[in-house]
Amino acid sequence: MGTILLKGAQLVTMNTEEEVFTGDLLIEDNKIKEMAVHIDENLADQVIDARGKVLLPGFIQTHIHLCQTLFRGRADDMELMDWLRKRIWPLEAAHDEESVYYSAMLGLGELISSGTTTILDMETVNHTESAFQAMAQSGIRVISGKVMMDHGDEVPEPLRENTADSLQQSVDLLEKWNGFGGGRIQYAFCPRFVVSCTEQLLTEVRDLSNKYHVKVHTHASENRGEIELVERERGMRNIVYLDHIGLATPRLVLAHCVWLSEEEKEIIRKRGVKVTHCPGSNMKLSSGIADIPDLLNRQIAVGIGADGAPCNNNLDMFQEMRMTALIQKVPHGPTVMDARTVLHMATMGGAEVLGLSREIGSLEVGKKADMILLDLDDFHTYPSYETDIYSRIVYSATRSCVETVIIDGSIVLNNRKIQTIDRSIVLRESDKCIARLMKRL
Repeated sequence: MGTILLKGAQLVTMNTEEEVFTGDLLIEDNKIKEMAVHIDENLADQVIDARGKVLLPGFIQTHIHLCQTLFRGRADDMELMDWLRKRIWPLEAAHDEESVYYSAMLGLGELISSGTTTILDMETVNHTESAFQAMAQSGIRVISGKVMMDHGDEVPEPLRENTADSLQQSVDLLEKWNGFGGGRIQYAFCPRFVVSCTEQLLTEVRDLSNKYHVKVHTHASENRGEIELVERERGMRNIVYLDHIGLATPRLVLAHCVWLSEEEKEIIRKRGVKVTHCPGSNMKLSSGIADIPDLLNRQIAVGIGADGAPCNNNLDMFQEMRMTALIQKVPHGPTVMDARTVLHMATMGGAEVLGLSREIGSLEVGKKADMILLDLDDFHTYPSYETDIYSRIVYSATRSCVETVIIDGSIVLNNRKIQTIDRSIVLRESDKCIARLMKRL
């Protein structure tokens, strides 16, 4: 990989001291080698002139569905369970290997171009191998897995799995992809949610997570109707049930958690369960607003995720950060969820959710070289004089500000041009794929 020197940037480190200073950063292979006010250019194979620009850790999104990117604009203005049963599940059931690949590539191109360097992803039931191939090619850092669904009368036949087959396919994918690319790709078991999983599947996932020391990624308490289904079938609320069967551990990541009881919040806190906030998705599906300030006050690790393209309809962390801050100010007042707190959630907070805070999430010597360079020299981010840098990033900056993206020490976006994905091919093939899926429906 060689060495890369970024010269003269404003470094927003997001480290424990939250240092912000103007200086240089040296990358050697895939790690940060040195950070200082001045570093000799002769030490680097490549020098990037970053004067007047802002360097910060890459964004970490902790809930994404790459397999759904092709469905953007196909499931608007619907409630969650109808959205799933009438649109998303039938579309996922229609997927083939090529459509999963291009759906992933379309999403990855958007994510990288808007500054996201790491994702926690949940795929569909079939053809997950194609998604992993796209992830490997794109250069993204990712934890992902095939979704698991072995229960539910309304689940389309191509998505309704045999329990043993679902488990075996997941293990096969794990054994092939977990640790791929020097650890850049990792595996997670992904039971969709309690509604679509038998207790046998969930308890087996619990045991496999313990055996392989990998994450479990699922949805929980996103919608009141979902909670009512769980209570009717399992006799208790979502989080109480997950704790009852032993799944509530520090390796569990729960997407949404909009409707939590006091008992459930305490289970999450005591068990070290992690949470992902998806404000754009939760508002668009009218699921509700998660009480994120309360979860943070309880020292629960909370990350941010855009969810999927058909329920958002963007995968842009700048939009998610802004929404994360603003929606809480209506019920809680203007001082909650300040810009610094939100940027922490999008970087170190995400790393904590994924158990990767020793490797990514901040600019520190010895950590992985995952970072983004922003050009804030534009109408919408000025004036800059004595303006808080966290405010400029969270409230004013947009995806158009992202100039360079470095993941694992490799430049994957250079001067706003993605290096690992052929944009024209992906756009063309994405249209072909969704046309084919719609005919299949």
